[in-house]
Amino acid sequence: MPEVILAEAPQVVLAFDFGEKRIGAACGDTISRTAAPLQAVPAGRGGPRWEVIDSLMRDWQPAIVVVGLPYNVDDSESGMTSAARGFAAEVERRYAVRVALVDERYSSLEAASRLKEARESGLRKRRVARADVDAAAACVILERWFGE
Repeated sequence: MPEVILAEAPQVVLAFDFGEKRIGAACGDTISRTAAPLQAVPAGRGGPRWEVIDSLMRDWQPAIVVVGLPYNVDDSESGMTSAARGFAAEVERRYAVRVALVDERYSSLEAASRLKEARESGLRKRRVARADVDAAAACVILERWFGE
């Protein structure tokens, strides 16, 4: 009898670009290995708006969550690295989901460049807001994770 090879079941993945004012969110799956921006979750002194993240988790039901870790150019941790780790730990605790951490260096610059190119080419009609860059940066982070 021939050996049957079972394909791995597709898994939904959410990614977050952690920030003190906004947290960019993107989604993708392990089959297409592509990412799409969702939104930027508002954040402030009290942390992120957890009810918005609750809604994203409920709507997408991810098997894995990816969180970007900000590092300095010299590979040292930045002032935001521990805050991003804390956010990742809280996501893992609240939602009992596997969380992967990815180096997010230059993800916002790459995202802004992609959005600018899309606008210049006519693919994007409206102006680029900071929240758009945050969500696009979450896409970059997720694409990096897919590439690992």
